[in-house]
Amino acid sequence: MSKQHYRLGIDTGGTFTDFILAGSDGNVQLFKAPSTPQDGTLAIRNGLAQIAEAVGRTPAQIIADCDLCINGTTVALNALIEKTGVKVGLLCTDGHEDSLEIRLGHKEDGHRYDANYPPAYMLVPRHLRRPIGGRIISNGSEYAALDEKAIAEAIEYFRAQDVKAVAISFVWSVRNPVHERRAAAMVKSAMPGVFVCTGHEVFPQIREYTRTSTTVVNAYLSPVMGGYVERIDALFQKLGAQQPTRYFQSNGGLAPGVAMRERAVNAINSGPASAPQAGLCVAQPFGIDNVITVDMGGTSFDITLSKSGRTNFSKDTDFLRYRIGVPMIQVETLGAGGGSIAFIDDFGMLQVGPRSAGANPGPVCYGKGGHEPTVTDANLALGYLADGALLGGSILLDRKAAIEAIRLKIAAPLGISIERAALGIITLVNLNMVSGIRRVSVERGYDPRDFALIGAGGAAGMHVMRLAEEIGSRVVLIPKVASGLCAYGQILSDIRYDQLTTLPMRLDDERIDLPLLNRTLSDLREQGMHKLREDGFSATVNIECLYNLEIRYLGQIHECSVELPHDHLDLAGLQALREAFHTRHKALFSYSEPQSPVELVNLECSVIARLQRPPMPQLALPAEHTTPKPSGQRQMLFGAQSDWEQTPVYAGERLQAGQCVRGPCVIEEATTTIVVPPGWQAMLAPSATYRLTASD
Repeated sequence: MSKQHYRLGIDTGGTFTDFILAGSDGNVQLFKAPSTPQDGTLAIRNGLAQIAEAVGRTPAQIIADCDLCINGTTVALNALIEKTGVKVGLLCTDGHEDSLEIRLGHKEDGHRYDANYPPAYMLVPRHLRRPIGGRIISNGSEYAALDEKAIAEAIEYFRAQDVKAVAISFVWSVRNPVHERRAAAMVKSAMPGVFVCTGHEVFPQIREYTRTSTTVVNAYLSPVMGGYVERIDALFQKLGAQQPTRYFQSNGGLAPGVAMRERAVNAINSGPASAPQAGLCVAQPFGIDNVITVDMGGTSFDITLSKSGRTNFSKDTDFLRYRIGVPMIQVETLGAGGGSIAFIDDFGMLQVGPRSAGANPGPVCYGKGGHEPTVTDANLALGYLADGALLGGSILLDRKAAIEAIRLKIAAPLGISIERAALGIITLVNLNMVSGIRRVSVERGYDPRDFALIGAGGAAGMHVMRLAEEIGSRVVLIPKVASGLCAYGQILSDIRYDQLTTLPMRLDDERIDLPLLNRTLSDLREQGMHKLREDGFSATVNIECLYNLEIRYLGQIHECSVELPHDHLDLAGLQALREAFHTRHKALFSYSEPQSPVELVNLECSVIARLQRPPMPQLALPAEHTTPKPSGQRQMLFGAQSDWEQTPVYAGERLQAGQCVRGPCVIEEATTTIVVPPGWQAMLAPSATYRLTASD
């Protein structure tokens, strides 16, 4: 690390806010506080109070000695889910005011022919989508002058409607942004205090619908995110932070608050996007670089896949029914957390989720007023969790209440035993999670048997072994900090800025404009470097630039992303680029056309400042091998065909590196419980990670 003593990662989830404090001595500590959605600073203050008590220093002293304080947050995501963003007005090219509603004719999978499926909620209602005359065409020239009178009239209407943010998206603004810039200047002058963003800044690549949708989502969320960032920044500044607070972006990198206030669309997946970085770090000591990271918290189940050490990204995708163009780490999110509610549907069938009990009131066993049984209640009823255990350091679990809720709401209506009802809840939520894993692996051409499963989140340790059995994964890794793995991933991450542009161009030797292409690549790199300099990073920092070109066969609609190893192309490099495109196209679509001409569409340059990582925990190997002894036993049920059996329980803090325990058993860590079912064994590695494999 640097001259400072700590690095702090904070992940704000739906149920708990997780804190990872990494010291310069390699000591990594995990803390948890119940989330406070009404004001995120309250949960952070509560967590800092726990940390202060544990290390014997005041919160101000700890923060002052942090080289980085990093926050991953679900504020933007929750605002989009709950539709609590601000009122937005849209200025768009005349004739294109309905593109958001038309959605390119898109309907979600499974509902394409369902006439009763409701349309997506419009973030900008029809009367606030104002058509503006004027036109830029595809070569960047002005075909018709901008109608400033229409803009002035729209501004007056927005004022009357108390609009809080204005999105501006004109056709072909990525080729010439002069009209968007003029419109933005007029709005900012006439409506001070109103948030304004333009399409050529938010998503400077072709596809008018994608650009407009992304810009509208950004306008809808940025004032909300801005208020959150302002409160968090003020808290850390008051505590004496030596560096600006960093926020985790959906692209897997860090950015300061000033960037996140303007680009809330980059924070939609802020929380789960850090999990794959942590998963790769956990797997590295075992020589594994193919990992599927599954994060099961109180509210959701998030899945990410990394192949050969590289995490999958997505662009131009539909997220919560809104088209998002900017690069995001590919996260499959399900409503399958520990708080997911079990219920009987109208057809008399057992269902689990996506509705969640959340942090308040939470599962029935929390004793906070919940009355509907959840996955956590089922785990407690089956003995996987201990009656009276402290969850997150503050919640006492009540097994009797959990059993009664399952009996009343599930077992009695279905006419089955409480045990069978609890097993049904666990089986159903596991099947839902397996389906999600298959969507990020099998359906995208990956064999899950080639990947290790990384268990993350407080609830994953009780389910991940059964998931591994279903998908055929032979290795499961669960770190001691599993319940705070996203916060752990934050302290391992780097500063990242993605620069995008559009440059339509044939890639034939005779037609390509190599000087223009090379100049554009260089300009993108310099734009990213400029942002790093503004962020306080000098040229002495380890900086890496990653280039991706989106290419297609002439006349195709969709492109393939191809990596470029450097920022300069000659004719030999051009030939290698075309071959790489053919190879990538065949991998994705099972065929290629090497004789067909190809064309460039979009360019990306990711400028990354590689930060020095804090030292990772390392457990000392004991001088001599000893057999681990359980700290107790309790009755557990592992299957519908099994009987209740007295099962050993091991205290995680007593296990030593190198020791192995065989299932069935349970390992209880401070903030997570690992269920080792029959036929599996768990070994604690020196890297403070449990490696679970099939028993010999």
